[in-house]
Amino acid sequence: MPMADLFADDAPQKPTEEVREDAPLADRLRPRSLAEVIGQEHLTGSDGAIGRMVAAGRLSSMVLWGPPGTGKTSIARLLADEVGMRYEAVSAVFSGVADLKKAFAAAEKAQKAGQRTLLFVDEIHRFNRAQQDGFLPFVERGLVTLVGATTENPSFELNAALLSRAQVLILHRLDAEALGKLLDRAEELEGPLPLTEEAREALIASADGDGRFLLNQAETLYAAKIDDPLEPAALGQFLQRRVAVYDKDREGHYNLISALHKAVRGSDPQASLYYMARMLVAGEEPLFVARRLIRMAVEDIGLADPQALTQCMAAKDAYQFLGSPEGELALVQACLYLATAPKSNAVYKAQKAAFRSAKETGSLMPPMNIVNAPTKLMKDVGYGKGYTYDHNAEEGFSGDNYWPDDMDAQTYYEPVERGFEREIRKRLDYWDKLRAERG
Repeated sequence: MPMADLFADDAPQKPTEEVREDAPLADRLRPRSLAEVIGQEHLTGSDGAIGRMVAAGRLSSMVLWGPPGTGKTSIARLLADEVGMRYEAVSAVFSGVADLKKAFAAAEKAQKAGQRTLLFVDEIHRFNRAQQDGFLPFVERGLVTLVGATTENPSFELNAALLSRAQVLILHRLDAEALGKLLDRAEELEGPLPLTEEAREALIASADGDGRFLLNQAETLYAAKIDDPLEPAALGQFLQRRVAVYDKDREGHYNLISALHKAVRGSDPQASLYYMARMLVAGEEPLFVARRLIRMAVEDIGLADPQALTQCMAAKDAYQFLGSPEGELALVQACLYLATAPKSNAVYKAQKAAFRSAKETGSLMPPMNIVNAPTKLMKDVGYGKGYTYDHNAEEGFSGDNYWPDDMDAQTYYEPVERGFEREIRKRLDYWDKLRAERG
């Protein structure tokens, strides 16, 4: 027997078969029809992609993408039943090449008997690229209708060839209303939970959109045979705190750092602090956050407030000196400083423009008056000739030309009328005026 068959979530059984009385609560409450699936009506409803396919009686291959505990496995099981297909399941965590070959062989045998097969692949992103390519000929021949499930962004984790043959359907994180309905079903089956109304709301919030986790917590409460309803504080002590869903090499990591960066750029200190707290509470490396803050200081604030970079470097040093958790307060200060500072990307744009210009112009020689002349020969041929020492010029400004002879003067840096760059703008305008007066 393939190892995957030992796990209830992956065993190829009909969705309508009886569930054991001693099965986990989440399994006993599995929906028996698509209409019972909670929180995914945008897909399973009559106007949703799945609802329309079921109405037509024909499925196309698809990838169900969504957070844990949102119903991906349940939907796959019910799809096969709704359209009268044979259901076969494998898990990329527990199954290997031998299990896949066995599944395809069984599908081929069923096809000869006039039966179509829905092949459900849980955690499909965990198969490597070569294994993913192995699905293609069987999908193209119509031997199986592939339904993959993943918690990771398919754009990053699945082959382009496989994605081109499957429709990506996005499952939503279960909101408080959907999770409340799940608890209602649990209480219809098992009786009232030993919770006050406030504790019930806290339990729902702790699930972070994960229906299976919520039901597992509810089952723990039932098993404890608690007499008096728990308040939120007592519930927290009993169930312990749940670690936030956050993988440092996955999409959640990049989503939060992007949200932090954009909130800082948008001058929203409250949202900025929220996203930084999300990252740190979930276990992000604080020095990674510090590096991102430093980047924001030079990209989005720059010379509009030169102290922004200083604040961030000081926060990095303070964290390294104090460690966690005391040092995290310095990161909070830097984050709030950036979010409340005047914004300018003039330095960032100047860098891009100057680098592009440097690549385009190649090895143009600077004008002779500003090149160094360390030898007598170089002086004799004109190196450094005519250079004006600006400190000796009136107002400390000579107005000389510093651009190569074969290149027009360029404007890369254009300070904005915000913060300290307003003063820089005045200086540049003043020097432009002197330069024009001196020809």
